[in-house]
Amino acid sequence: MEYNTKGTVLKKPVVWKNLYFYRKSDAIYQLTVNFCKRFLPAHGDRTVDQMVQAARSGKQNIIEGSEDGMTSSEMEIKLLNVARSSLQELREDYVDYINTHQLVLWSADSERQRRLRDFCHSHNDFQDYAPLAERMNDEEFANLLLTLCHQTDKMMCAYVEKLEQRFVTEGGIKERMHAARTGYRKLQDEHMAQLEEENQRLKAEIERLKKRLEAIEGQGEPRKT
Repeated sequence: MEYNTKGTVLKKPVVWKNLYFYRKSDAIYQLTVNFCKRFLPAHGDRTVDQMVQAARSGKQNIIEGSEDGMTSSEMEIKLLNVARSSLQELREDYVDYINTHQLVLWSADSERQRRLRDFCHSHNDFQDYAPLAERMNDEEFANLLLTLCHQTDKMMCAYVEKLEQRFVTEGGIKERMHAARTGYRKLQDEHMAQLEEENQRLKAEIERLKKRLEAIEGQGEPRKT
């Protein structure tokens, strides 16, 4: 777990715009809006609103989870899992579209799916897909979005697993604050113990000097200045 440069208990903020799975989720959202405009009726079909909302929820919950992660690892994990659930819901919508329109769901071992999978693996941003999507029919477009949803979910799953492991070993902000307070108190106790030890040493030295002074005066020797 990384902390900011001031050494506080807050985690180092995540630049969510740089996360590959966020960039893919943004591409999924924009492509879904495009898909709905091209292949679904503009009015009278609740599927459009559901698909666009699911795609937007996936993207927005990544942002909110990353922002909240500075103060709450638990909330970060929760919101990222909400994002995953939204994209899984969207994935089912694309499967339903393919099935109800008598299209082909490309098999994982097919040559065209392999090419599509390789392309999606190395491209993350909407502008990478926009020119390609314009030339696609609905079957190709739906399979593209299914591939992106699957890859994004897989990346997020690995990311959440790492967050959960860190939470188990390092705790959330409450645990880190407790550790910080405990560490501060320990340092204070050690400092007080050092001061007490020094105080006792000085008292002993004063007593020794007083006795020596009394002995010198008892012998009538002149006092040294």
